[in-house]
Amino acid sequence: MTGAALRRANLEALVEAQGATRATPPLLLSADPYFDLAGEEFGRRLLLTTDATGAEHCLRPDFTLPIVQAYIADGVGKPAAFSYLGPIFRQRETGAAEFDQAGIELLAQPDGDIALDQVLTFARAALSIFHVVPHVRLGGVGLFEALLVQADMPDAWRPRIRNRFGHTEALDRLLTRLEAAPDMPREQQPSRDALIEDITAQMVAAGLSLSEGRSPAEIADRYLEQQALDAAHVPAATLKLLRDYLAISGPVLQALTQIEALASQHKLMLGAPIRAIRRHLNGLGEARVTFDASFSPRLDYYTGIVFEMTGANGQILASGGQYDRLLERLGATAPIAASGCSVWVDRLEAEVKL
Repeated sequence: MTGAALRRANLEALVEAQGATRATPPLLLSADPYFDLAGEEFGRRLLLTTDATGAEHCLRPDFTLPIVQAYIADGVGKPAAFSYLGPIFRQRETGAAEFDQAGIELLAQPDGDIALDQVLTFARAALSIFHVVPHVRLGGVGLFEALLVQADMPDAWRPRIRNRFGHTEALDRLLTRLEAAPDMPREQQPSRDALIEDITAQMVAAGLSLSEGRSPAEIADRYLEQQALDAAHVPAATLKLLRDYLAISGPVLQALTQIEALASQHKLMLGAPIRAIRRHLNGLGEARVTFDASFSPRLDYYTGIVFEMTGANGQILASGGQYDRLLERLGATAPIAASGCSVWVDRLEAEVKL
């Protein structure tokens, strides 16, 4: 048996050894959930086709979403575990659009810490088959959300800041805008009815349709919402706190110590999410582990600890974490604990050749 064949056999054995149901979702899936959850950025990588009714479908771009959808369809609530190894399809700048992924998804497990430990152990074991000792980058979505809830700011800004977490440039632009906003009283705004009447008159005068595109009411509501946000001033001390927190990155214990000092300085209660991160460090073995306070996948359904494992060439070889909000986003009536990860098999094979 060649080296590549032996590694593949060992990876198959690892997938089967998880005590999980082997998942084989269909190759052709509805594209709508991917656009709804991941947006246009991810949508550009889908391989799309249209059926006779005009509905868009895509070749399977991942395993997680169809696994979770099938779990919901079967009736949520019972603990379930799934593993997989097979092809996915995404457009890439270089390389084939079809390549293999392996992974596990643990849903509604009674102990979320044990589930995440299994996920981390699986990822580390998969990489060890290819003789890779990774650099592990950890992030704390739950930690940032705990800070955001306690920070001094108008409630209207919390979801907007949270939605940009993980989008480094977008969040930086928002914080820069807030830092530049003057702290002064705003002029009294016109009533909604008066604003709609004024906008309607301007649209009619300009020969614009009142039924195509945004209506006068929608334009008025968007304007009033933006004015309310502009009037909701975020204190300079809070913006500095956010900047200081997001700048923390380095060896995990050093970074967590810095966060603890920042929490003490601002009288924030961040002990629980910090302890949760510390609990999982032993399971990462000899890997080099860093914590990056600004790191999060660009998907808002991640909730707790997230991670990436990279190799010698800096490519992501495995990634995942806790995503307790995904099932609710897909139709479950309440959040359901979930942890999982994906392993990029073609990238691991490339590591062997380095």
